[in-house]
Order: sequence, then structure tokens, then C-alpha cells
Amino acid sequence: MANRMLGQECFDLKNKAISHLHDFFLNYINSDVSAIDLCDEIPTIDYSLLFSENHDDRAKSLEHLGKACQEFGFFYLINGVEQSVVEGALKGISDFFELTNQEERREYLKKNPMDRIRWGFRSHAGENREYLKIVTHPEYHCPSKPASFRGAIREYFKRMHEVELGLAKAISKILGYEETYIEKEFKLEAGFDVSAMNLYPPSFQSKGSIGVPEHTDPGFFVSLIQDVNGGLQMLTHKGNWVTVNTPRNAIFINLGDHLEILSNGKYKSHIHQVILDNNEVNRISMATLHGPSLDTFVAPASRFIDESHPPAYRGMTYKESLEFNGSDEIDVQSSLSLLRITFSL
Repeated sequence: MANRMLGQECFDLKNKAISHLHDFFLNYINSDVSAIDLCDEIPTIDYSLLFSENHDDRAKSLEHLGKACQEFGFFYLINGVEQSVVEGALKGISDFFELTNQEERREYLKKNPMDRIRWGFRSHAGENREYLKIVTHPEYHCPSKPASFRGAIREYFKRMHEVELGLAKAISKILGYEETYIEKEFKLEAGFDVSAMNLYPPSFQSKGSIGVPEHTDPGFFVSLIQDVNGGLQMLTHKGNWVTVNTPRNAIFINLGDHLEILSNGKYKSHIHQVILDNNEVNRISMATLHGPSLDTFVAPASRFIDESHPPAYRGMTYKESLEFNGSDEIDVQSSLSLLRITFSL
């Protein structure tokens, strides 16, 4: 009981501190035009406007989403999942790491390639984090302890799956297809979704500045929530690293490898990394990879192929691509570089 109370107090204190910093930042950017420009570097998409009954609002929002996908490949999403549900999920993850001990968590060390729950700990120059990976869809897998953890994150995944289907409709439209196109192509009702819950140490406790090294992610897209900003960095089209500072009421969306393959490179899956240099406290994040079904064959769609744009990626099932570089399904490791077709001049 004492541990539970301590965990709640720590979580509440951290949330209060983040709230004060968020309010301060809003006051600051409202008084400084250059700061507003900097804050707006990553686009913000209002999920509710994508389905507005007002034709003009809906059209403008879809146009904005199209530019965000093509010119950035990532964006902040607001009005998708209620903030109380997001905070509940983060609290559940905090409870998992605080109210269980490492010996209990070691129960979920790798056992076989078909694991649906997997725990790991990395502490070296190239990677510093403790993580729990679970398959959340089409079947939900989760540790049974603590009780607050299982229910809170299940509610988040339920809401996020609805958002996934909504974004599939919107992105299908801006690609020029009927709104059910991506949902059908990727078989999203049986989509293979994996969530990685990460605990990053403060910089003074890490064995290097890297939380997670540079990589892209497989799947349709990745959704990210976190309790403290400042660690995730995205590599832009222009070759610049941009730090992700997600607004308190938003979820960060990053397009995945398989949308890049389907669009034959029209939309890009961007390299990103996690840096610990500015970590003053433990930082929690949850990245969920929303993927096609394991048996879905993904290749460039015919709409994006012509004489000037031949297929730039080889096709294979989602399961094959996850295992192509020797990884397991739950590892959800990218094989995008191996799937690209090299053309000789």
C-alpha cells in the first residue's frame, strides 16, 4: 500500500510540474512571434475537423493533413483521444514500472519468437531504456499486475484503434482513393499492433546519450504519448533534427514504413532517435506501431507507378517483412532499407 501511495504521489507531482511548465511555455510563445514559428514547425492536425459536417472545414483539414504527410511525414494530432484517457494510460505505465520489481518483470524476458509480451533492459552506449512490449491488436495481451495498468492502457488502445481507422479513411481520401481503401488494403480490422512502453533514465544515470538509436518503424503509422517532452528527435526532409515537444492535449503521429511502400515513396517514414542529454528525471513514453494484418501483402499501389515512377520497393507480407532481418514479430523492427529496390543509372 505504501508503494502504491508513493507511486501516485510521484506521478501527481510530475504532472503538476509538467502542467506549470506547459502554462509557462504557452504564455511565452503568445508573447513572441518567432517562438510561435518555432513551435509550429511540426504541423498540428485537428482530428475532429477531418470529419466535420462543414464542407469547407473538412476540405481545409484534409488539405492540411495531405501537406503534413507529404512535406513532413509526422504531425501532432489533437481531439483524437480524450486527455483523461491518455493520462490514465501514462499513469498505468508509471504504476507498472514503480509497483513491480525487476524480478517480477523479468518473467517477460524473451522465451520464443511468438512472444506476445516481452520485457527488456538496455544500458550501454548505444541504448539506454527499460521497456515492455505487448501485442494490443487483434488480440490484447498484457501483464496482470498491477491491476490499474491493464485496464487503463486497454481503454487507450480501444480509443486509439478508432482513431487509426479514422486516419485510414482520411489518408485514403487525400491519396485519391475511396475512404475504405487503406483499411481494406492493410486489413486493419485484423491489424497487428504492438506497443512499446519505455522507461528512460535521467542523463546522469545513463551510460551514454542515446535512449534509442536512429531507426524507422514498420507499419501504417506510429502513435506516441509521453509524460515528459524533450527526448524524441525526428530527421526532416531537409536533413535537420527536430525535437518533438508534444502539446499536452495531443498525440504524436509518425508515418510508418508500409505507408511509404504502399505510396511508392510519396509519403515517407522518417528516421528518428531518442536522446537523453536533457533528461533530468525518469521519462515514460508509449509508442504504438499500428500495422497491417500479418498476412497482408504490401507493395506499391498501381496509382503510384508509371514510366517515371517504377516500383521502388519489393512486396511481401507484413509478417515476412518483420522477420526479414532476423527479428521476431513483437520486435517490430524495420526492414525498409532491405526492401528498397536499387536502380542502376
